[in-house]
Amino acid sequence: MTKSDQKKVEETLSENKEEAQKNEAIEKKSAPPKEETVEDKLKTTQEKLLRTMAEMENQRRRFEKENQEAFEFGGFNLARESLSLLDNIDRAIISFKNDEKLRNNEDLNKIIYGIEIVKQDLVSIFKKNGITPIESMNKKFDPNFHQAMLELEDNTKDAGTVVQEIQKGYMMKDRLLRPSLVGVTKKREEKVENTKKDRENTEKKEEKK
Repeated sequence: MTKSDQKKVEETLSENKEEAQKNEAIEKKSAPPKEETVEDKLKTTQEKLLRTMAEMENQRRRFEKENQEAFEFGGFNLARESLSLLDNIDRAIISFKNDEKLRNNEDLNKIIYGIEIVKQDLVSIFKKNGITPIESMNKKFDPNFHQAMLELEDNTKDAGTVVQEIQKGYMMKDRLLRPSLVGVTKKREEKVENTKKDRENTEKKEEKK
C-alpha cells in the first residue's frame, strides 16, 4: 500500500469517526428524558417543603420582632416631644425662684409646690413607660449618650469628664431618646508668659552658680 492510499484510508476513518460522534449526539438529544422515579419525586417535594417552612419561620420571626418594637417604641416620637414639657417646668421653677418681685410673695411657695407636683407626676409617667434620665455629672464623656457643647479648663479632673449639664438626656429602655448636652473638662494650657519667666528664673539661678 502506497503512502497516498494509506493517507486516504486514515482520512476515511477520521470522517467515519466524526460522523459516528455526530449521530451519537443527535440520538442523545432526540432520546426521551428519563422518567423520575417515585423516590426522586418524593425527595424533590420534601426539599421544596423544607424551604417553604424555613421561609415561613423567618417571616414569622420578623413579624414578631416588628410587632414587639412597635409595641415598645410606638410612642417614641411622642415621648421625645414630651421632654420639652419637663424642660419648661424646670425653667418655670427656676424663673419663679429667681424673680425678685415674687420672692416676697407669700403664695410663691404654694405655686412652686403645685408645679413640682405636676413635674413629679410627669416623671412618674415617664418611668412607667421605661423613660429614665441619663446620669452624666462627673462621668466620663460618652458620645453614645452625651453631646459636648463646650470645654472647660480644669486640671483637678481627668480630661473628658462631664462637669456641667446644660440639658438632661433620657433613655427609653435601651434606646437613646435624647442625648445629654454637657460641658467637659480639658487640661489647662500653660501660658507662654509663664514659660518665659520660668526659663529666665532658671537661667539666673545657673548664672549665680
